[in-house]
Amino acid sequence: MEKFNTFILSINDFLWTYILIAMLISIGVYFTWKTKFVQFTNIKSMFKLLGEGTSSKEKGEISSFQAFCIGTASRVGTGNLAGVASAIAIGGPGAVFWMWLIALIGSASAFIESTLAQIYKVKDGDSFRGGPAYYMEKGLKKKWMGVTFSILIIICFGFAFNSVQSNTITAAFDSAFGINRVFLGVIITIASAIIIFGGVKSIAKISSIIVPIMAVAYILVALFIIITNITQIPAVLKMIFANAFGVKQIIGGGIGAALLNGIKRGLFSNEAGMGSAPNAAATATVSHPAKQGLIQTLGVFTDTLIICTSTAFIILLSSDTLVQHASSNNIPLGDIAGIELTQIAVGSQVGAWGQYFIAFCIFFFAFSSIIGNYYYGETNIQFISNKKIYLYIYRILVVGMVLFGSVASMKLVWNIADVFMGLMAILNLIAIVLLSKIAIKALKDYNEQKKAGKDPVFYASSIEELGPEVEEWRENEKSSNIA
Repeated sequence: MEKFNTFILSINDFLWTYILIAMLISIGVYFTWKTKFVQFTNIKSMFKLLGEGTSSKEKGEISSFQAFCIGTASRVGTGNLAGVASAIAIGGPGAVFWMWLIALIGSASAFIESTLAQIYKVKDGDSFRGGPAYYMEKGLKKKWMGVTFSILIIICFGFAFNSVQSNTITAAFDSAFGINRVFLGVIITIASAIIIFGGVKSIAKISSIIVPIMAVAYILVALFIIITNITQIPAVLKMIFANAFGVKQIIGGGIGAALLNGIKRGLFSNEAGMGSAPNAAATATVSHPAKQGLIQTLGVFTDTLIICTSTAFIILLSSDTLVQHASSNNIPLGDIAGIELTQIAVGSQVGAWGQYFIAFCIFFFAFSSIIGNYYYGETNIQFISNKKIYLYIYRILVVGMVLFGSVASMKLVWNIADVFMGLMAILNLIAIVLLSKIAIKALKDYNEQKKAGKDPVFYASSIEELGPEVEEWRENEKSSNIA
């Protein structure tokens, strides 16, 4: 097993060091420029749209808010609590800066991919489905590319990421309560199976309830800790920037470690440009594709700039306690499980109940991620084949991987997840660069209608490059002609 882990790690290092970091930053900057800084100039519209889309009008439809919650359920998980802790332990405080940077830049990529997912979505009963596989086939006319992406996301989210989520839940409860990991793994597996076999409507409903509650609860505790240590915040910020750019870090190679771990864990957390959130974005019923693109962009900010930053500040405010804990146990700080670092940090700030709170918090964060991750795989199974047998096999395998992750080695499941996440991101980034002109024109159409005082409505004929493969946006034209 150790040899296999070493092999996976070598692939991981190559993908992230030589390919992905350059792609994520350069493409994010390109989209930021081409969209005229959409992630900043349209931020007011993002909040307004989120408020307008809290309920669907027709039976079976998924509202933009519910789609936002499915996407956020997948984004907000172990990456926010365990991933941030691991990035700081391995890459130092400077990793936080690179997390922020990839979120600010990558949010433009999130807008492009989610807008494309809306444009090329297809009808699925009463609702919709779509994502990178669909815009690769319909927009790029490359079915093989769509199938390849589908396979990668099925393995990455349905199997690898869900193993990471269940692994973190059982580790947190083992640390806080000493609960047997196999016993808890079985409970998580059964609960996941019940919701998974309930279908996408069940997933949307559960996510729209769990995500807001768990996010607010965690943020409130984080705010309490930050406010009670407000005088130390300037020192924490100085520590972050000093470790991101300091001379000492340049000489010791620390910037490379901070950059690599910050961007890697940042992408794991916010998923901007990875091609996962568009699967959720495509399910929403909205009048214009850019609306859901903007809402999903807000998801990146919510995930990284609010929740990840909260975790980072808690850990850095508790750095002395964490170092002392590692020293007393004779282990390097980087070898402590990420979630355990967060538990110790919160406990040192609010008392023993903090560890228990984080254990329950990670349960809801990670469990909602299991639900959201499963859906990403389901919609891509349907892209490959509509035969029910494949969907049932996938569901059974997902349930099995949830159980496997509960007891597996943390390093192995994280490393496997990183490899497939990297391959997914490379394929998706290539596709959205090639199709970006379509999304940018959709944004222009949206902004022009907003300036004219209209509630933007999209017509496929608004963009001349769109052919008959864009099915759903022809309905707007038909209803307009009738009127």
